[in-house]
Amino acid sequence: MKFTVTVDRDEDGMWVVECPSIPGCVSQGKNEAEALNNIREAIQLCLEVRAERGLPLTVETRELEVTV
Repeated sequence: MKFTVTVDRDEDGMWVVECPSIPGCVSQGKNEAEALNNIREAIQLCLEVRAERGLPLTVETRELEVTV
């Protein structure tokens, strides 16, 4: 399966990665590569837990541009 993730750098320099289509699926790493490896594992674990609990595996997300 393929998932879209967001990658941000926090104030402490840690890389934070989130999978918006799986509620609560967030990980981090000291560098971008580590963070991406960690989110792969987090996605697998989140999918397992959601399946065990009978929850939908993913939720619908969309990306929109907003002008301000």
